[in-house]
Amino acid sequence: MTGLDGVPDFECHEYGGKRAEYCLLIPVINEGERILAELQRARGAGVDKLTDIILCDGGSTDGSTEAARLAPLGVNSLLVKTGPGRQGAQLRTGIWFALQRGYRGVLTIDGNNKDSIEDAHRFVEKLEAGYDLVQGSRFIRGGRAVNTPLSRTLAVRCIHAPVISLTAGHRFTDTTSAYRAYSRLYLTHPQVQPLRDVFCGYELLAYLSVRATQLGLRACEVPVTRAYPARGKTPTKISPIRGNADLLKILFANARGVYDPPRRG
Repeated sequence: MTGLDGVPDFECHEYGGKRAEYCLLIPVINEGERILAELQRARGAGVDKLTDIILCDGGSTDGSTEAARLAPLGVNSLLVKTGPGRQGAQLRTGIWFALQRGYRGVLTIDGNNKDSIEDAHRFVEKLEAGYDLVQGSRFIRGGRAVNTPLSRTLAVRCIHAPVISLTAGHRFTDTTSAYRAYSRLYLTHPQVQPLRDVFCGYELLAYLSVRATQLGLRACEVPVTRAYPARGKTPTKISPIRGNADLLKILFANARGVYDPPRRG
């Protein structure tokens, strides 16, 4: 499935029906033990009772997304993208699926076990309070940045967050983090249209960071923890040179309104 414009083809494996009012989308590709550890933490914190956990797989081959491993960890559904695209395409399959199921809101988080998945309740509480965009931040009071490389701290706080904040007309502090939540009102707004092929990689995260407040919708941040390993390779899909260069291109294209929907008439 799906054959719809703006939604990559994907396979759907449902381990249960819709049980919650909100879902948690986790884009993954070959995350191995990291995603399994994250799901174990989620289950221990009751996140699988608070939300329906849906994995948006980009085509993992490491065995980490086998049904025998996911279902016992509280995963509700597995969506396996078979069409083109990277993270943005994976998230589009999840957003389409979530809207079809009728969830009131969508949470997202990376699948590399760096973020405090135990804090999912903070996002749900803000959605319940009427916010349309809820951004997780390690840099506000109550948040924690653990072993964050200095280069990443400087890039976020001195470049990415200021440009996103200026574009959005709202101050944000941790804008590269995919740990966030969106209301159904936001995702279905006629001037948002997240299900478009232009969102192939990291464009969708940048775009959804700014579009809510541009349209007069409500946004806020909640404190979270992002912890990098004390030693060893940093778990990330962003290459140091090309990946970061692409992020900068996306950042400034977003500031110019490149990803805004075409105007009618």
